[in-house]
Amino acid sequence: MKKYFAAAALAGFSLGAAAQGQVNIICSVQAEWCNMLSTVYARTTGVKVNVSMKGSGEALAQLIAEKENPKTDIWFGGTGDPHLQAAEQGLTLEYKSPSLPQLHEWAQQQARQSNYKTVGIYSGPLGFGYNPELLAKKKLAVPKTWADLTRPEYKGDIQVANPASSGTAYTMIATLVQLMGEEKAFDYLKSLHKNVSAYSRSGTGPIKAVARGETAVSISFVHDGPGEKMQGFPVETITPADGTGAEIGSMSIIKGSRNLEASKKFYEWALTPGAQEMAAAAKQFQLPSNKAAKVDARVPDFKKIKFINYDYAKYGASAERRRLISRWEKDVNSLPR
Repeated sequence: MKKYFAAAALAGFSLGAAAQGQVNIICSVQAEWCNMLSTVYARTTGVKVNVSMKGSGEALAQLIAEKENPKTDIWFGGTGDPHLQAAEQGLTLEYKSPSLPQLHEWAQQQARQSNYKTVGIYSGPLGFGYNPELLAKKKLAVPKTWADLTRPEYKGDIQVANPASSGTAYTMIATLVQLMGEEKAFDYLKSLHKNVSAYSRSGTGPIKAVARGETAVSISFVHDGPGEKMQGFPVETITPADGTGAEIGSMSIIKGSRNLEASKKFYEWALTPGAQEMAAAAKQFQLPSNKAAKVDARVPDFKKIKFINYDYAKYGASAERRRLISRWEKDVNSLPR
């Protein structure tokens, strides 16, 4: 971690600085990344960093509950749709960062669509995780398309998160609706439901279950696979040949932040190449939004993936998210398996 202290110092943050207030962060990426960001920033600036780790659906629910008396300053990471919903509901603060021109167009677009109440910090494609050892043992083929997951031989061998609490799972629903049309997408989700053994609370839960041999296949962001593999677990990833969506992980300043100046300083630091390169050091392999950040070789090659033209504005709207999740609860999750 020493190199990141040095990088932070070079970026204009003095090591051993006197304490300069605090910043309270809801962090919706993996724990190791949250911990590295908070530790490096605290040690290099003297700012006290308080981190609460929550999935993006849970984070949004907390911000809604605390609207009249916010206890959070920054929301870091998690799928972009809930960040857009927070912006729409007036939960986050308009802030036009001077760093925007340094970011990829998709990250700037996220900022524009939210009237600069959020910004893209990384992107990652949706796909499947699978355990090759378990597939071989059960004589199952590697799934290559969305349709493959509904084949009867996968019954009880698939895990996906619950869209009410997980941005990953909501991205799946929104992707399928855009790929197939809504009625066919919900027919598909009903067929998939028969093969799902569990709906986890968080989006990373299913691929961790795959890695540990608890299930054969997951629907996950594929950048969550390499970190599990680095720990020695048998896990591989693939993106569906018929098309997929991608998340734009985002960052927002909370309206009513009690530590606004400290929040803006953290926000700017989090957009620097040095800060964004910490993701790979924490075994997270999304594509960073800063064009100057080094891209780890394990980050999925976006040029080799068939992406749909994901409508982030439409599916990031609160009413659309509520409607689709409500329909999933009523039409899919209520069915027996």
